[in-house]
Amino acid sequence: MSNMFAKFVFSDEIIKSSLPASVYSEFCSIRDRGKALTEDIANMVAESMRVWAMDNGATHYTHWFIPLTGLTAGKHEAFLSGVNKTNPIYTFSGKMLIRGEGDASSLPSGGLRATFEARGYSAWDPTSPAFLLGTTLYIPTAFYSYNGEALDQKIPLLRSMQALEAQSLRLLNLLGDKTVESVKATVGAEQEYFLIDRKYYEKRMDLIICGRTLIGSKPPKGQELGDYYYSRIRTRVMAFMEDLDKKLWSLGIPSKTRHNETAPAQNEVAIIYSTVNVALDHNQLLMQVIRPLARQHGFGCLLHEKPFEGVNGSGKHNNWSLMTDSGENLLNPGDNPSSNIKFLLFFSSVIRAVDLYGDLMFLSSSTPGNDYRLGGNEAPPTIMSLFIGEHLTGILKSISESRVFSENDRHHLFTGVSNLPFLELDDCDRNRTSPFAFTGNKFEFRMVGSSQSIGFTNTVINTAVADSLEYICEYIEKSDDIEFAAKEIIGDIFRKHSRIIFNGDNYSDEWLAEAKSRGLFSCSSTRIAIPIILADKNINLFSKYEVLSKAELYARYEIMMNNYINISLIEASTMISMVKADVFPACVRFIAEVSSCSKNISDLSLASDSITNLLKKLIHLADLIDKNLNELERSVSYVSSQPDILKKADICYEQVLKNMQTLRYFCDEAEKLIPSDSWPYPSYTDMLYKQ
Repeated sequence: MSNMFAKFVFSDEIIKSSLPASVYSEFCSIRDRGKALTEDIANMVAESMRVWAMDNGATHYTHWFIPLTGLTAGKHEAFLSGVNKTNPIYTFSGKMLIRGEGDASSLPSGGLRATFEARGYSAWDPTSPAFLLGTTLYIPTAFYSYNGEALDQKIPLLRSMQALEAQSLRLLNLLGDKTVESVKATVGAEQEYFLIDRKYYEKRMDLIICGRTLIGSKPPKGQELGDYYYSRIRTRVMAFMEDLDKKLWSLGIPSKTRHNETAPAQNEVAIIYSTVNVALDHNQLLMQVIRPLARQHGFGCLLHEKPFEGVNGSGKHNNWSLMTDSGENLLNPGDNPSSNIKFLLFFSSVIRAVDLYGDLMFLSSSTPGNDYRLGGNEAPPTIMSLFIGEHLTGILKSISESRVFSENDRHHLFTGVSNLPFLELDDCDRNRTSPFAFTGNKFEFRMVGSSQSIGFTNTVINTAVADSLEYICEYIEKSDDIEFAAKEIIGDIFRKHSRIIFNGDNYSDEWLAEAKSRGLFSCSSTRIAIPIILADKNINLFSKYEVLSKAELYARYEIMMNNYINISLIEASTMISMVKADVFPACVRFIAEVSSCSKNISDLSLASDSITNLLKKLIHLADLIDKNLNELERSVSYVSSQPDILKKADICYEQVLKNMQTLRYFCDEAEKLIPSDSWPYPSYTDMLYKQ
């Protein structure tokens, strides 16, 4: 692995070896300390980057960015800039490295740019290393409009990182730690996905176009036995996982964990922590390479949050923490968390942030696909709450009540088997039902969907925590006794925001009632969540820290609303096509077959009631399928006739999606009656178990 890792990355070691020492030192100041980039430095870095890339087989370069589609994009340009007689001329200047120019008119802008205002720019992000994919050098960049508005996921994230770092350093200085020069949010993103045999994938229009099955009856066996989770990885799947690790490692992505997930055919890969903007690039790149690699292995890879109804969906757990340039994790409780004031202050800042801005955090995980996942088994419910465990809750409660907390010796776990080791217990268990859970030295936000970009999610978390840190700093700065003021503000935050803390079962009926009585945020749909972004308190938050302007927030509102509408209509149109072309004709053919069989029985007494009843059921289902197909078509047409975006979204939510669910029910009932060789699509059993 040592020879493989970052093989195709323009790494710090390569940069150092290819530049004069003084130039390398200057570049590090630019990259790590935000110093201004000079043209001379840019030219030297660009040339060394070109030489390295071409030595490794590259012919093109691209400014690789993450537009507001949530996917990746980039225009590929050849290094070739001309020909001198028959000799090629290769050029890659500092100017070409720093800024790329592209057509922004066809990418979502939410009204920030008119169609005739086409210009957009990509700006090099030197903190995220360039890499090779095939014959192209990929240069991670940010993407912005002619007027400087953010048209991507990265610019707001970088702005939020600056705000968070400024307030973190401010608090550390107040606590007497003046050696720290940098504090970065770090993220380790887990990625869940399904693998099904390619031959089944290619027979399903819904999977190809929508990423999820729009029809399909449940298999006799699902995940009830829990026998797939962490089980032996099938040989064919393991071969894919091994190649995926090699691919990711070669691109400098530190994939660490691979295993079967809870649902049949579901798997997971987890990435080691990186600075949050690098983690964003790593996860986007993972999603970019995993599907073509799966195809090479004869699989279809599904990243949708709910590919199979009635089976666990897929998430992307966002493990967030804070790290100093000296390597200290500010969310590490240490051996005695009750006396670790630094930890308790940063820890409390997250509690306040989740309570005040839980609605934004929910919105950041809201997609039409995730609507089907949240609230199911292994996915948190749609109520925002925070799990921190009884031990840490007790510490904060004692501080809020001005009591001394008795920090007993750590408990140890004894298994009852003498030759097994004694294990020290963590400060808290792992709550698998909590949306936002503290898991030892990090917070795990479990709501994020598997197909989502983590950019906006971490922009929200960073900005909300920055706001809480400023609140804490302002309080402490008014006091001459730092330690006393620190304990006071910790207690104050717990008293005001402890309603967000819940350490029990988030799936229980009792919690639903209690959460409502606490006034906690809860939301059932992306359609309902989208307007949250325009709430005054949220506009004020982003504006205060110059993370997103009011115009940029309105643009994102419009993009999310249009995305909700378009996905709903695409899915509905796909379903209409499938039912018209395949499902309804299959019903008619089987009705004719059963009817013919009945007529061909010479002894009418043998034409049993069971055949007659089967015919009646089939004819009744065919009528219901036809009726509800017409209803769905009418609701789709109704959406298209509306000029108002809110009205369109409401019709999608209230009519289109409900009509789809009803039509699906009758199609699934028909599938149960029609033999598999007469049904037009691979079944759930085929897809989930025949790998």
